[in-house]
Amino acid sequence: MTTPHSEARDEPVDPDVGLRTAVRRRTSWREQAPVVAVVAVGGGIGAAARYGAALVWPTAAGAFPWTTLWVNVVGCAVIGVFMVVITDVWAAHRLVRPFFGTGVLGGFTTFSTYAVDVQQLVDGGHPGTGLAYLAATLCAALAAVWLAATATRRVLAWRQR
Repeated sequence: MTTPHSEARDEPVDPDVGLRTAVRRRTSWREQAPVVAVVAVGGGIGAAARYGAALVWPTAAGAFPWTTLWVNVVGCAVIGVFMVVITDVWAAHRLVRPFFGTGVLGGFTTFSTYAVDVQQLVDGGHPGTGLAYLAATLCAALAAVWLAATATRRVLAWRQR
């Protein structure tokens, strides 16, 4: 007779996936703690940089939130460069990507503030500005990642010649 636990291990998690594929590697707290720590530290650094930008270039109520737009665009461009560098050029330490990509750049870019800015513009009687900001941020952020990644790949290819 088998116990319920041993029966559960004999069945795949998904009927389309074999048992060997479905086995998950359990990670311990000791393995995850450094990742959580570097994401937290990086996030604090990125958020402080974003806050500094908002202090230097404040946005008046009802005005187009240029600072948040540019913070997001610059952050997305840096993400594009960073991802190319750590995937195509540099075999980075396992904590570099969580620290810089998720932490610093995740804390620097602010799509939650972007959503609040859109809501405040619409609620404040500026729906056209809110919609323009909504579309401009989306298009500019996507374009920044793509252009930065493409330009980085081209520069790297040119330097290898």
